[in-house]
Amino acid sequence: MLAQQKLLVLKPDPDSATPLYLQLGHKLAAAINAGFWKADEPLPSERTFCDLLGVSRVTARKALDLLFEQGMILRRQGSGTYITPKLEQPLERLTNLSEMLKMRGFTPGSRWLKREVATASGEELLKLNLAPNSRVTRLQRVRMANETVMAIEETALPYHLVPDPAAIGDSLYDYMRNAKLTVVRAIQNIGAVNATPELAALADIPAGEAMLHLVRVGFLENGLAVELTHSWFRSDYYDFVVELHK
Repeated sequence: MLAQQKLLVLKPDPDSATPLYLQLGHKLAAAINAGFWKADEPLPSERTFCDLLGVSRVTARKALDLLFEQGMILRRQGSGTYITPKLEQPLERLTNLSEMLKMRGFTPGSRWLKREVATASGEELLKLNLAPNSRVTRLQRVRMANETVMAIEETALPYHLVPDPAAIGDSLYDYMRNAKLTVVRAIQNIGAVNATPELAALADIPAGEAMLHLVRVGFLENGLAVELTHSWFRSDYYDFVVELHK
């Protein structure tokens, strides 16, 4: 759809009792959800909205403010307004971040912060059912979608199963499948935390901003715990969704 046609379908009805900025905001949100604009694609300028839709600058700005408050768009100083690369992860299916990003048309990427072998912590001993003084392969990385930081991830794996951290590429689960270590079941706990200064710097957000904290323990078919992962997701880019039935 041409850029001008995209905008014309958003034209508010001046005879409606609903304020023009609400009409425009609702129509723009519906168009984004319908895929008229893709993740990280720039929106037209406020001036363009005004010229093509016959609305005032105040109306256009208030409509965009609504979407900004909902996390649907982001503003980059000196560059413009862009569609937020928002991800919704269903909780009823076991999936990994790289797989989910590819399914939604994003290019997954990682920036490694740490790949090492270390003595297991108390939490790692407990959740991976390891003997005292066991070692783990420990990974830490920044996870990205189309070069946008989505999450910070720390993973521990039993060293006797994954002895070479340098052999792991962008997708941990691809590596594990190739090593006959396919995770078939996982227990996840999800909570909310405020970003520490360290997490905030890595995620490119202000310190103290809300993040989604996920803790996952993954199991092999034989019931052996093989993965302990802590993930801190940017809440402006990421949602967890579950469908309920009665």
